[in-house]
Amino acid sequence: MLRIASTSVARGAARAAPRSFPRVTPQIGFHASSRKEEETKAVEPVKKGGLFGTGLSEWFALPIGITAAVPLINYEWLVLNEETQLLAVFVCFCVTMYTQGGDAIYKSLDETAQTIIKEHTEAEEKVVSSLKTKLEFLKANQNMVNDFEAINKIREEAYVNLNKAGKIKPQHDFKAQMEKAIGIVVQEEHNVAEKAKTALMEEATAAVTAEFGTSKELQKAALDSAIAKIKGTAKPGDDPVQSAFVQFFKNKAAEAAKADDGSEAAAQRAALINKVNAIAKSEGFFFQFDANGQPKMVV
Repeated sequence: MLRIASTSVARGAARAAPRSFPRVTPQIGFHASSRKEEETKAVEPVKKGGLFGTGLSEWFALPIGITAAVPLINYEWLVLNEETQLLAVFVCFCVTMYTQGGDAIYKSLDETAQTIIKEHTEAEEKVVSSLKTKLEFLKANQNMVNDFEAINKIREEAYVNLNKAGKIKPQHDFKAQMEKAIGIVVQEEHNVAEKAKTALMEEATAAVTAEFGTSKELQKAALDSAIAKIKGTAKPGDDPVQSAFVQFFKNKAAEAAKADDGSEAAAQRAALINKVNAIAKSEGFFFQFDANGQPKMVV
């Protein structure tokens, strides 16, 4: 009975199959104009779903499978033993894993792949950044040769200017040293003159005071001159004190002219030369003075 039922189901499915497929009549179009580029493109066939791409419902696989299994088992074309059972179990396992755990496995593998791609991208970005930095450094240093040439040129010019300055600098130093030596001489002469003036005034004051202290006539004349100056009746040049100082200086000058043998001036000049030479030696002057006061180069 099972065989008869299976046969009748198979016959019904075979009779229904031709009616389920629509009849397709090929249509050919003709046109006199040239074909456009869009028309030359191949038209992709529309993919049908369903059982084996026929458009039939997948549930038709159940009766077809049962119908096909009856003769296969009856004529022992399909032997049901441990191998087929193991195959069936393996197929069930594969199907179950694909349908139930496929998404989880895909997501796990995809997450691992995304992580690897992210790490690889970050590593590439770091490499690209370092290469860009190196490129900028190389671009910045591409004029290094020109920079060194300019530095060498500036150095050569500086050496030339230093050589020129080296020729002129000793002259400026010599001028400054000579001006300093002349200033020392002038200052020393001024000090000697001030000392001589002070000593001469002290001596004149002492001499005039002594002269007026021993002469009553000079005292009376000085008193009369002072009274006349107070009254306003004094005549110009009628001052005994002034006349006494003038006479002292005249006598002193006459005595100095008679007794001047040049020894005092020579002693002062020798002391001045020694002082200037000491300063010149301590400060590294290019010259010193001899005994006659003439400058002599020492370099």
